[in-house]
Order: sequence, then structure tokens, then C-alpha cells
Amino acid sequence: MFAKTDRKVLFKSPPTVFTDKLISQEARRSKALEEQKRRRAQKFESSRQLDAFADLNLGNSDDDGDLEDEPEIIREGVSGFVQMVSQPVETPSLSSDTHNHETVQSGKRRGKIRRKRIKAKPSKWADKCMYAELLEMNEEAHLWDNQSSDVIDGLPRDLEAAWVAVAPVPTGKRCLAVTHQSAGIIGISPNTTLRSRVLGKMLLSRFPSSLPPLTVLDCILDVNWRDNGIIHVLDVLKWKGQDVGDCETPFRFWWRDTRLAELPKPPLPSGKFSFTAPCTTADTPSQNAGSSLNMPASERERYRFPYPTSFVPIPYHTDTTLTSLSSFVIPMARSTREISVDIPVHVSPPEFTSHDMAIDGTHDSVASRSTTSIIARVDSDGLLLYVSHASYEEGTSPLSCWIPNKAITERPELSNSSESPGSPLDVFQRLVQRRTLRGLHVVPGLQDSMDI
Repeated sequence: MFAKTDRKVLFKSPPTVFTDKLISQEARRSKALEEQKRRRAQKFESSRQLDAFADLNLGNSDDDGDLEDEPEIIREGVSGFVQMVSQPVETPSLSSDTHNHETVQSGKRRGKIRRKRIKAKPSKWADKCMYAELLEMNEEAHLWDNQSSDVIDGLPRDLEAAWVAVAPVPTGKRCLAVTHQSAGIIGISPNTTLRSRVLGKMLLSRFPSSLPPLTVLDCILDVNWRDNGIIHVLDVLKWKGQDVGDCETPFRFWWRDTRLAELPKPPLPSGKFSFTAPCTTADTPSQNAGSSLNMPASERERYRFPYPTSFVPIPYHTDTTLTSLSSFVIPMARSTREISVDIPVHVSPPEFTSHDMAIDGTHDSVASRSTTSIIARVDSDGLLLYVSHASYEEGTSPLSCWIPNKAITERPELSNSSESPGSPLDVFQRLVQRRTLRGLHVVPGLQDSMDI
């Protein structure tokens, strides 16, 4: 009997493997790209407003001027005078009034029942993230099988020319960062909310950020954001009300990095700082208090961010040649990223005399809000591939492929055993090396001799 697996372990499990070439991931990707091109052309044509000129004409010609002088003959029947005839007034009976009253009462009861059954209206931010499909790879394809070519292995045909890689993808929770119009100062007044990927619910209360209003970002909330205050920016949908999602992938990533680099340095959270030790166990509060007392002073006085303050872009790579993937991109997808962040340091306020307190500005709160820079280490969760010519698409899309660096299996006990084929990133690396080897061996003269 298999051991009971955790539901969260399988949330990235691949869909059913498609063996029919008509519904393969490559075919679905081509169909989705063609559909995007059709919608883009339709949107462009509608913006030209050609339909507004379709019913316009130049008016009657000069030859029709003589016809306007003739009197207009109205031909109507007597049907229009039927409504003028008085209709007999029916006197309602007592039985009909009783029947109508019962009908109204039953209708009210049904209305109450229907109102109870009405579900809550879904959020407009639900399922707005572009969620990548797991890349369907087949390592059993033979290297010298001419019929299989370079598609049966699952890697895209145009991997080296028409794709963009994003690595290392950090571990965390996928969400949308949405900014609103605020009457206060940007960076101080709360103007940003985080929405969950599936249901669009609020993950945190509204908090201040240095992002401009009317901005929507596709983000990953770091798994240790309480300690480092980091939220990773994956993509951009809107910026200051300008729709950027319709642009191609390299431009969106360039826009993301350029605009985030122009933002001012975010201020530290205002109010009282929270220097508390993280709760590592689910024991009783008394046991947690006892364990926190046994911790070192540095652990007890660790700062806990009330909300994320640093919007950090995830690196992207436009060079997806086989050599670059093997030597640079894949190793980055396995590595741990180091990010420098500023956190406040707990400093006890100095003692002041009555003379010092009488002087304005002597007792400054900045002394107790000194900061220090630390290195936050972010673990990688894998590699993402985006089609270069594709725009941002809501929901699950084959135009973006996900390659995790951890094995996905329904039997976790086999993930570290010798029977396990390894993580999808390991399979991807072997297939890239196989393609590289095939490109080195198949020269024009050798290919001609093989065809003979």
C-alpha cells in the first residue's frame, strides 16, 4: 500500500501524456500562438473604427431632386384605430384576489430560497496569472531516428531562436501585485494589494510601496518574506495604466527591469518594529516561549517584516542556444541566488536628561531605526521558458513551459532512490546535451550519406 502523499506535492504534476501528434504540446502551442495573432489583428482593426464609416453615404443625388416635390401618399389600414375602441372593464372577483395573493406569497418564498443559493461573485483578479504548463519531455527518443527528428523528445523545435528563459525561479507563492490610486505620498500611503493566483483573494492587507498607481505585476511572494521582505517580480501586465501584456516577451521583461530600477528606494515600514523570533513549532504558547528563551539573542531579536518592501526582478536570458543553456542557464536554475536587503537593527534608545528633552529634535527616533544590509539566500525552484513572440495570456497556457528542479512523483519514497529518473531539469539537461551531440555529428556530408 502506497504511503499517503501530500496534496501540495502534486500540484505541479504534469497532465496526461499526449501520444497523438494532433493534440501534442507542440500543436497546442502553435494553435495558441495563431489565436493570439488573430486576436491581436482583430483588436488592431477595431481600434481603426472602420465600422463607423460603413453606413455613411453621400446623400441623394441631384437626379432625385424632382421626386422630392411630389406629395407623399400615406397608405394605412384601419388597424391603427383598433386601439382607440374602448375595452370592457372586468370586475375582479374575490377568488381571483385570493389566488393572486397566494401567488405573490409563494413567489416571495421562492425568491428567498434563490437568494440563499446564489454564490459569491468571483473576483475579477481570479485566474489572471499566466500559468505555465509542465514541459512534456520524452527521453526514450532515439538519437539517430530520422522519423522522430527533434520533436519527439518534447523540446521545442525553435528552442534556440524563439524562446526566452527565466532562471532561477524562486520558491514561493504566485500572486498579483495590484496598486491603486492613493491620496497620500507614494511609499508611505497604503496603495498595494496582493491577490492569489486562483481565486484572486487578498493575501495581505493593503500596504505601501514605491510602485506607481494603476500597476499590475505578476509576482512570486518569497517563502521567507517575513525575514527578507522580498517579493519577486516575474512579469508585468500594466504600468501606470498602460497595458503592457499585449507586448512580446523580451520587451515586457526589459520594461520590467527598466521601470523597477527607476523606482526610489523603499522606506522601511513605519510604526513599531517587530523584533520577534519565528515560530518554528506548533506547540503550545508556553512551550514556544520557553524555546524562544533558549535561542541566541540574535535569533530572539530577528526583525519580522509586516509586508514585503523589495520588488526584485527575476533574471531572464534571451540567449537560449544549446551551448548557453548547458553552460549558463541550467546551472543558474540549480543555484541559490543571493540578494542584498536592508533591515532595521534593534537599538535601545539612549537615556536623555530633562535639559536634552527640552530641546526640540534632540530625541530623534532615527537613532532607534538604524539599518544594516544582509544577504538573503533564495532557493531555486526551477526554470521557465516563454515563447518570444507571444503576449501575456491569462490562465494555463502552452506558450510558457515549466521545468522544476525537483522530481514530481506520486510516490515520494522513490524520489531519492536509484529507480527515480531524476528531476525534470535533469531530463531537460540530458536532452539538450543530446541535441548538442546530434548537431556536432550530423554534418552535411554525413547526412547525405545517411540518406543514401
